[in-house]
This record gives sequence, structure tokens and C-alpha cells, in this order.
Amino acid sequence: MKYKTEQEAFWSGEFGNHYIERNECTRELMASATGFFARILSRTNGIKSVIEFGSNIGNNLKAIKMLIPDVRTAAIEINHQAAEHLREDKFFENQLEVYEDSILEYDPVKIYDMALISGVLIHINPEELQHVYEKLYVSSGKYICISEYYNPVPVEVSYRGHESRLFKRDFAGEFLDKYPDCRLVDYGFQYHRDSCFPKDDVTWFLLEKMGKKQ
Repeated sequence: MKYKTEQEAFWSGEFGNHYIERNECTRELMASATGFFARILSRTNGIKSVIEFGSNIGNNLKAIKMLIPDVRTAAIEINHQAAEHLREDKFFENQLEVYEDSILEYDPVKIYDMALISGVLIHINPEELQHVYEKLYVSSGKYICISEYYNPVPVEVSYRGHESRLFKRDFAGEFLDKYPDCRLVDYGFQYHRDSCFPKDDVTWFLLEKMGKKQ
């Protein structure tokens, strides 16, 4: 398949396959993810459905479903092996909607209480970020959760020996500037040396849609 950007081809291919192996769902990983999302979800109200952009094998969605058992979940995933894993995972009891597609090609078809993106915006071609922000916004009925590496100004970082594969910036700030009808509900940082729930030094932002301003 021919993709619009080299980053999409990178994640859909062999490197994306190896990423699945590195993110195997262990008890330690799930404990960390559940603690992480417990803090975020405690600042929300009435979450009944969540869509994750770039879900890989669904560890984040599993953590959310452990906290909100009846939540409806959906996933957008570019990597075929990861998408197949999602479809076959008995944890979701065949109730997970899987969109095997590039985020850049995904056409929002439903609205969910929360649109989630975690560790994915950093790998999107910067020229396409505005399009991804739009898809997140349109897919959300109330909340948008952005969990990424933060930097106050845009910067590119070498990623596992590859160039043009990881970009840090203030994603949430750009989103808020683009959509003035959204407000910042809460934010936080999860340190990799946290004694209870370590995570990969990510900064999370919970945003809420307030309705169009006149």
C-alpha cells in the first residue's frame, strides 16, 4: 500500500511489527496503565465510549475498560498485525470496533465521549498534524485526551537510530489554539521512576469541548 507520508509506511511495516513485541501486555504494564488512566478518568464524567487513535495492541483501551467495564471502545490502527491482534483479543469479547487504517486516511464515522491519542502524535509528520487534530475534534463528543512527549517548541529527536520519526512539541497547546471552544480540564506528568505507576516520561492533557463560542 502506498502511504502519504514515510512515517505511515514505517509504522505499518517491520518496525511496527517489532513494536508489538516490545509492548507485550504484562501485569506490570497493565498496572501502570490502569493507574495512569485512573487519574485521568477521575477528572471526567459520564464516559460511555472511547476511540483511540493509534492503539497498537490495545493496552490503553484495556486499562480504560478495567476502570469502566461497560465502556464501548474503538481503535484506529495502521499496522496489520496489531489490528489482527485487536480483533482476536478475547479481553474485548468481540465488542471492540477496529478500523485498520492510517489516521491520515481515517474518515470519522461516529462520535465518542472521549477521543484518545497516546504516544502517536510524536510520530506523525508535522505537516499533517492539523488534519489529525481535526479528526480528534470531530470524533469527540466531549473529551479529548492527549498523552505525548512534551516540548514548548517543536523539535525533532532521533528515534532508535531513525531520523524524521519522532517530533516533540506542545500538541495540546496547538489544539487549544485551533479550537477555542475547548478548555483544559487537567494535565499531568508521569515519570519513568514513579514508585507505583512508572510510565515513559509522558505529559498528558485532558481537554473538554464546551460548545461553539459565539
